[in-house]
Amino acid sequence: MGVEMERFLRLLNALPDVEHKESAQWTSFSVHDKKFGYLWPRTRTVGLKQTLSEQLALVAERPDVFEVQFTAGGYGWVVVHLDKIDLDELSELVLEAWRLSAPEHLLEDLPTPESLVEH
Repeated sequence: MGVEMERFLRLLNALPDVEHKESAQWTSFSVHDKKFGYLWPRTRTVGLKQTLSEQLALVAERPDVFEVQFTAGGYGWVVVHLDKIDLDELSELVLEAWRLSAPEHLLEDLPTPESLVEH
């Protein structure tokens, strides 16, 4: 179990219109200027936008894998430990984070979690 950072980046790059922005300590990911994710290489963690109910469910179910990051704009962000999650589950969470931020015209041809894994 566990997902390499390079593999996580391949999931992101399989999504339409993803923009990467590098800083000294993290990389942020957005779609049409709306952030949906972060990567912190030093801690091998990612932050992903989710619904509030999903945020609470993930953290309650597996606190060793997920942490509450913050809530904003009606969404709950979770920290995901890459060393403790499998690729299939991570692809679902990445797709959901992207979907919550993407404009409607991109949602018309929504990729599947399986199609992300194939990249």
